[in-house]
Amino acid sequence: MQLNDNKMKIFSLEKKILIGVTLTKSAIRQINKLIEADPNMLGLRFSIKKSGCAGLVYFMEKVTQINSSDIVYEHDGARLYVPMKAMPFIDGTVLDYIQEGVNYVFKFNNPKAKSTCGCGKSFGI
Repeated sequence: MQLNDNKMKIFSLEKKILIGVTLTKSAIRQINKLIEADPNMLGLRFSIKKSGCAGLVYFMEKVTQINSSDIVYEHDGARLYVPMKAMPFIDGTVLDYIQEGVNYVFKFNNPKAKSTCGCGKSFGI
């Protein structure tokens, strides 16, 4: 990571060694269940959007068509598609699937997240 003249952080994917995204056994099981339930589904896309109090939110959607910019992580048949442009913000993230109260949710353990909003929906780098 470098600083430009305005002291802004700049990520260079050419010089960056990616750690990748890791799936827990629980997340693998859930993604495989989703794939089994929908024969057109190839896996899940994991990305980010600008939104929320802290600046960024995680975004997941089912994948029925591969984008040329996707990096594909496969763990025991569960496929996670991550756009290359999202990697500087989510590289090293562990994706889990956990129970919170009566609901089950995907949970993101992102070592790059330096702040979160009060509700926990958005994060900042």
